[in-house]
Amino acid sequence: MAMLEVNDLHVHYGVIEAIKGIDFKVNKGEVIALIGANGAGKTTILHTVSGLITPTKGSITFEGVDITKTPGHKIVSMGMAHVPEGRRVFQQLSVLQNLKMGAFTRKDKKEIDETLEMVYKRFPRLAERKNQIAGTLSGGEQQMLAMGRALMSKPSIILMDEPSMGLSPIFVNEIFDIIREVSASGTTVLLVEQNAKKALAIANRAYVLETGNIVLEGDAKELMNNDAIKKAYLGE
Repeated sequence: MAMLEVNDLHVHYGVIEAIKGIDFKVNKGEVIALIGANGAGKTTILHTVSGLITPTKGSITFEGVDITKTPGHKIVSMGMAHVPEGRRVFQQLSVLQNLKMGAFTRKDKKEIDETLEMVYKRFPRLAERKNQIAGTLSGGEQQMLAMGRALMSKPSIILMDEPSMGLSPIFVNEIFDIIREVSASGTTVLLVEQNAKKALAIANRAYVLETGNIVLEGDAKELMNNDAIKKAYLGE
């Protein structure tokens, strides 16, 4: 059984149908990439899966449980974390306060402290800046903070929306190295990313979206060598 299964998903914004009956699945331990042009519906899918948007039709199953109409805060406590597009850190709070906000569904203080140490180990820069106000961090550091905050909920799956957006090439490489590490540590990853080449390089499988439809799916390495994908998304 797949960890996450989406069947016949339809999402509307008023009269506009943004997602037009898609199916996809994510197996435990995989890195799955959703790629496509701006406006293809990638972010809408993540928002719907994580409970921020209610679909018009279709079903979403997570760990064997139907979560189609489950509110977002309950989905977090079930083991799903979402790193939104644009980071969305709490600008006025310190790095440490932001990280602790990520553990709001957890009760065991000792376990929370252990997770915090793990996050600091993975993101040494956050440890160095733990008392710094989040809004004063660079874009790359805020992205690390958003990822660290998501990991504080100890998720079994993490949804990442455009993690490399607006970052310098050095930070982009660093962020993708961290995604690899997160995956290697056993966390499943569903990744939406404009940088198709980077996304396909670390993914197991990928789905290609065009105007609310999945038009192609398959092994990430095979898609990387697909002429149509090269032309449309890899600039080759």
